[in-house]
Amino acid sequence: MNKKVMCISAFVALVTTIGFAQKEDSLSVNQLNEVVISDTKFAQSKEKSGKVITKISAEELQKKSGQSLATILSSVAGIEINGNQSANGKNLGYYIRGGKNQQVLILIDGNPVTDASGISFEYDLRLLPIDQVESIEIMKGAASTLYGTGAATAVINITLKKSSQKPIQGNAYLNIGSNNTAKDSKVNGQDFNQGFSVNGTLNKITYVAAINSTETNGMSQIANPNDEIDYEADRFSRLNYRAKIGIAVSQKISLDLFGNYDQLKNDYDLTFDNTGFNDSSSNKTHSEQFRLGFSPKYKFNKGELVLHSSFTKLQRGYNEWNLFSSTIDTSLYESRNVNLDLFGKYKFNNNFFLVLGSNYQFYDMMSETPYGSIAKENTKFNAIDGYFTGVYSSNFGLNINLGSRINIHSEYGNQIVYNVNPSFSFGKDKVIKLLASFSTAYVTPSLYQLYSEYGNLELVPEQNQTIEAGFEIALLDKKMRFNAVAFHREQTDSFGFFFDEVTYESYYINIDGTNKAKGVETEFNYMISNKIKLNANYTFTQVDEALNRLIAKHKGNVSLDITPIKRSLVNLNYQYVDGRLDAFFDGNTYETIQAKLGSYQLLNALLQYELVKSRLTIFGNVTNIFNEDFIENTGYSTRGRNFKLGLSIYL
Repeated sequence: MNKKVMCISAFVALVTTIGFAQKEDSLSVNQLNEVVISDTKFAQSKEKSGKVITKISAEELQKKSGQSLATILSSVAGIEINGNQSANGKNLGYYIRGGKNQQVLILIDGNPVTDASGISFEYDLRLLPIDQVESIEIMKGAASTLYGTGAATAVINITLKKSSQKPIQGNAYLNIGSNNTAKDSKVNGQDFNQGFSVNGTLNKITYVAAINSTETNGMSQIANPNDEIDYEADRFSRLNYRAKIGIAVSQKISLDLFGNYDQLKNDYDLTFDNTGFNDSSSNKTHSEQFRLGFSPKYKFNKGELVLHSSFTKLQRGYNEWNLFSSTIDTSLYESRNVNLDLFGKYKFNNNFFLVLGSNYQFYDMMSETPYGSIAKENTKFNAIDGYFTGVYSSNFGLNINLGSRINIHSEYGNQIVYNVNPSFSFGKDKVIKLLASFSTAYVTPSLYQLYSEYGNLELVPEQNQTIEAGFEIALLDKKMRFNAVAFHREQTDSFGFFFDEVTYESYYINIDGTNKAKGVETEFNYMISNKIKLNANYTFTQVDEALNRLIAKHKGNVSLDITPIKRSLVNLNYQYVDGRLDAFFDGNTYETIQAKLGSYQLLNALLQYELVKSRLTIFGNVTNIFNEDFIENTGYSTRGRNFKLGLSIYL
């Protein structure tokens, strides 16, 4: 264990000895008046939303102790985070409604996050530890009207933990677990996750400070092709620092300032012909992310005015062993992003309010690789968008959400997107809701796709449109809830790659034609008794051949929460993932070969007990109980049966 882990572990042990000095605020969450923000950018009751928005509350996150953010998201209806069952250093793929990484927008505290130097303009969820997350909202469907580029198949809105109302409150935690494939049976600690936070409220000032460290080893990213070959283990290391200060200038004016530093270091290997090509201890990657921002808010009698602003700088470096020259190749990527989103809500009366906003985004990047360099002076663009959303809520159950956005881009010009989202609630206490929507979205070409050695300045944005229809029903005094949504999505001008076999010329292109995806997403929740709760979901997805890679046609999750005695929790979770198509490159024929991956089933269990009320909680979990040996991604390892123990101390 390195010095960083030892220092943080020592601090956790120290906090344990003083952890009973103060009592923590209650962690209970009021579920009766649940609010969502994703479909209007302002809080409103879930019943008035015209979307089925999945919200993972702080209470629900506690029931998933020891799981990663990617694994938790992958249990939500309609979402598959490929790589969440692999080694921690494995790149993640986001598959939602037939779309992939570039079509999923991720927000952290209202600010869009992305790696502007990446080919797909995506955000790496590995950068964010789940321990710093307060809640998550997932809104599926085209949502560029409110959120701009990338919001084509889903918006994942992550809210980080907030400050307590007490002058000072603290939390420390330590998790230790195994890190095995199905062929291993090591029980010694190979997976360490630890951290602490301090937060509180002093007069008109709120504050949060947190640190997290994660270290894993003992598992190779690439799968052993047979028992005679044993690839070396690949280390994964993550360090996160977070600070936030809020100032209540007056009853109407407040200001939040934040800063984040995130660091990843991990070994990696490459697969080639579905083998361990270039398995070398020299292959290492290092990422650093700096995020700064502030968010002032002004409340007035008829509404509220908000500014979300952020600056992000991200660096990625690679050292890779070159088999042909017997040297180490180095690559460096760096990107910067500025986001300013000014929006306001004006409430005309109890039935109608209007959201108006203006969004400015700037991106640039540079890269230095063995194959060439890209200067940031020549690799940049900006966009200025104006948008509006009107929300009407009648007294008899009709709700209408409609809006539009104009995107003014420095590279490809202008375009307009829009959405229409009616819903109708009826029955006693409005327990039945019918909903429908038609919305459009766009995906901006990335800086790499425009300006790299394979760039094409003639690229235009990918266009998406989604039609949805469904219902949501609450029965037995809202102890039972069921929803189902059917969707049909079309995308045009998709990004592809052209290669001329004669001239060897290659560059990015817009692909002609329309690709389609359709399906059904369902969720079922039933509070069987005060001690037993059942959650289940099922997703059916059917896509055109061009989209059909690593997308399961059928996927289901069932979770059972049991409270056998006071202050305890037993959680059983079952997941089924249908067979999928994958592809790998054949070095002998220089062709891409399709591979059919089999279906798999996972059963996980968690036991959690509040040893000292509101002060000390312990847990133990076991994942993949039956040690199923399956393939999540061709050529890469997957986790077998693993154990984890942990504790959380609250000051």
